[in-house]
Amino acid sequence: MTKLIIKYSDFEFPDLLKEMSDCPKKLYCVGNVELLKSKKIISVVGSRNMSVYGKKVIGELVGGLVKDDWVIVSGMAYGVDSEVHRKCVQNKGKTIAVLASGADIATPKGNSEIYRNIVNNGGLVISEINFGEMPKSKNEFLKRNRIVAGIGIGVVVIEGGGQSGSLVTARLAAEEGREVWAVPGRIFDENSMATNWLIKNGATIVINTQEIGLK
Repeated sequence: MTKLIIKYSDFEFPDLLKEMSDCPKKLYCVGNVELLKSKKIISVVGSRNMSVYGKKVIGELVGGLVKDDWVIVSGMAYGVDSEVHRKCVQNKGKTIAVLASGADIATPKGNSEIYRNIVNNGGLVISEINFGEMPKSKNEFLKRNRIVAGIGIGVVVIEGGGQSGSLVTARLAAEEGREVWAVPGRIFDENSMATNWLIKNGATIVINTQEIGLK
């Protein structure tokens, strides 16, 4: 497992991440660091309590984004994030996982197989936390979210509850001038509260990859 540290001044450091007001000074990386210089990076996030609907949406959207050669970023949390990485690998696409622990530690532990599949199939795992370190506080997850929000051209929110961390990621993306897309859901579903709220407050509605406006 090759470990690399990419500093802000290095060529490999992501261009869009440099534009953030609170840009990390370095990234600890495991895997294919060439992905950091891709011009087609987009983040896809959502609820830890993924629904059957959310899983189906991920299959459709991730498949379309991979077909169009997008590098897909997520946070490797349980639920939507994990399924995003899994579908990306299954479709032979490239994915970047952003962790709140050191990039050499599969967190959460139950996602060890996903971690290995990402790295072994040309993907990348990154963090601004030093190798070998576990998250010390909830603040580490907020730091993770801001990297997810700022590394690409925007964030697609699949689903999430009213207090979902995906809302934080979407807000951070909007504050940095990134596009925010959201998948609509039924008004009585808890997992649709975040996305419906985002759409009501200016996010672009997503039904398929053409609606994301990337093609």
